[in-house]
Amino acid sequence: MSATPAKTRRRAATKEQRREQLIKATIKCIARKGLSSTTMADVTKTARLSQGIVNLHFQSKEKLLIETLRYVAEEYKKGWDSIINDELLSAAEKVQALVDHDFSPTISQASKLAVWFAFWGESSSRPTYRKICNEADLQTSASIQKLCEEMGCKSKRQATLIATGYTALADGLWLDMLVTPGDMDASMGKAICLNYMGSFFPEHFV
Repeated sequence: MSATPAKTRRRAATKEQRREQLIKATIKCIARKGLSSTTMADVTKTARLSQGIVNLHFQSKEKLLIETLRYVAEEYKKGWDSIINDELLSAAEKVQALVDHDFSPTISQASKLAVWFAFWGESSSRPTYRKICNEADLQTSASIQKLCEEMGCKSKRQATLIATGYTALADGLWLDMLVTPGDMDASMGKAICLNYMGSFFPEHFV
């Protein structure tokens, strides 16, 4: 008997596709159950794959969790880099695009936010988690600082303060979106961030 199309597709999936399938299943599980309560069995059930497949690609739950955090961080960085490296955009247009990116459906969806804060909650005792999370925040702050300088900040210190304030504001708004979605949504978060930047650069943000 010949294999069904579904079975053929499952066998034909590449290593990268299979890893991504498992990582996306892990994101769903963490959003639903948290880091500590998520098991390899949960992931395989959600991904509709065998336990052996997970062990083949990640060997352990900890490796799977680390790769899931890296996946979310790299997804965020990829979008951020594409904006920063766009030579056709002015500094103010880049800030606008970065705010749009921070509150886009891909980045600010509840499951991704739940994963991000779950790992942050464990970062004090997990150096690997802390390193990945810190790298993302440092890149965000450094990029905003540079753009603030290009938009006419009076000093590097002022640019640093504005950038630090932006990252803290965005983190707080993401948390509000996760905890009280009825009171805070992406459009409101975006408006608040642009209002914040407009308080320093009224000529660029209305």
